[in-house]
Amino acid sequence: MSDAAQPTAAEVRAAAEAVKAALDRHLAAVERRSGEDDPAVYEAFNELAAAAEEYDELLYDRYDEVTPFEIPGGPDGLPPYAGPEAPNALSVLIRRDYTVTEPQRLKAQAQRIEAVERGRGEPSDAGAETLQGSLGIVFGEFDPDEIASRHKEFGLEEGDSTLWVTASARPADPGEWLAAPFDEVDPADVAFRFDVSAVFDDDEELDVDEDEEDDGEDEGGVRG
Repeated sequence: MSDAAQPTAAEVRAAAEAVKAALDRHLAAVERRSGEDDPAVYEAFNELAAAAEEYDELLYDRYDEVTPFEIPGGPDGLPPYAGPEAPNALSVLIRRDYTVTEPQRLKAQAQRIEAVERGRGEPSDAGAETLQGSLGIVFGEFDPDEIASRHKEFGLEEGDSTLWVTASARPADPGEWLAAPFDEVDPADVAFRFDVSAVFDDDEELDVDEDEEDDGEDEGGVRG
């Protein structure tokens, strides 16, 4: 950043005072909160996070220094929730990753579906002859939750998955987002997020191994 664009010492000082004031407001909100989900506490937390971020940026730009503390933006790397306190509409966004581990099993399931449709006299386009066509048949026939619970039957192996619940003040108009359903998701409107990943299992196993090592060291010390 050029010298001309650098913040003044007074601006840095003002940002520091803003952090102090935000800290006081946050503590006051915590002290008088009415429950675990008191919106006043969330609001004060968000203000504190914003003030701390502003101070950190100005401090670095002016003095090339950083703050010794960090206020997390929110769970799962999301920014603090800034959606309506009483939302009138919700959107649920789900991503589930799969690996096709048994293509023949997937195609066999699709062929069974086609056979049933032919038995009913329904038209069939022989889509089960290709893997891509089989995917369309299976996911068109079964609910995504059913596929998730029976994925091995379809020759699939589960990967990571995530579910986001976003809140908004008004429901979307019919067809409003169909052209780009995932392009306009504001992370600040995510009220809840639930993740499933093998990474978390690995972390838990690592914690268990470390605990066992610590126990072994403690026992060794006692025996010695």
